Amino acid sequence: MRLGSIDRACRLLCLALALGGVGWTVRAENAGDPARLLLRDDFEAGHFAARGGLYYKDNAEQRGGRVIFQDRNVRNGRGALTLSVAPSCPETADNCSERAEIWETPEVLAGYDQTVWYGFALFMDDPLPQDDGRYVMAQWKREIIPGADGDYSPFMALRLYEGHLGVTIETDMIETFPIGGPARPKGCLPGEALAVNRAAARQTRALVSIESGMTPANYPAYFDSCAPGIMVTRHADLPSAQKGWIDFVFRSSPGPTGGGHVEIIADGVHVATVKGHIGHSGPGLDKNQYFKFGPYRAPTPQSWSLTFDDFRRGPRCADVIRSGQCPAE
Repeated sequence: MRLGSIDRACRLLCLALALGGVGWTVRAENAGDPARLLLRDDFEAGHFAARGGLYYKDNAEQRGGRVIFQDRNVRNGRGALTLSVAPSCPETADNCSERAEIWETPEVLAGYDQTVWYGFALFMDDPLPQDDGRYVMAQWKREIIPGADGDYSPFMALRLYEGHLGVTIETDMIETFPIGGPARPKGCLPGEALAVNRAAARQTRALVSIESGMTPANYPAYFDSCAPGIMVTRHADLPSAQKGWIDFVFRSSPGPTGGGHVEIIADGVHVATVKGHIGHSGPGLDKNQYFKFGPYRAPTPQSWSLTFDDFRRGPRCADVIRSGQCPAE
């Protein structure tokens, strides 16, 4: 006998609950329904929550990582998630990375043209890396069709530069003006993002937020140009990476042709508003955006761990914020 829609939904829900340890969840039948954007995982159960939409991706780069549900260092409740990487790349390997990242499951991904708010608490475990390697703690990307040509960086990322927090925005290569050149002899005009054109990748990366007490001089010198296509309203700075637990809220709203909109909030403090060219377009790119978090780095001869708690996602800031006020829409 053919199942009716209610029976089928019940069967899918039971399957999702049974697979709670893997993190699969049920996709709402109406992809445009804002309710399907609501996800939560407080890591209390000792495995990924069935309604959290998260999982640990099993691939070659991640097999050296460790995923530990623990109760020793938590932000809220009685559980948190510690993710660790150890040296695993062969010395002769090119383009090798070391990762221990948690991904959104394919079933719950939001469309690239949707606005999605994310919240999570992060604790950077000791020892905190102090070198200028490639350290990423959270990143937002656009889906790529398998086999497509090109290597697209995250359109938004939370990074670590010599032990200091920074947020970057990436887009298809846009016009920039070198600081000290004829167009920007004394620096960027008000609101222009500090950026670098990565010609080989055909992308522009902007540094849109830095840590409190720091100046651009504390960050890589290759951010040496101004990008009027990415405008930043700076409300405050990021907390220190050594602060302990930090609760982050991000608005993800890509717009490769200039309509992008990002908001950054840390511990209830509105840090920055970013508008303009955010994200990528072109052949080989698919229709969804996705988020992943956890340590990602270039090969380094030292272990690195991050601890996360209280993951949440929703269509509105009010769905994810824990303290402070939401920015005006």
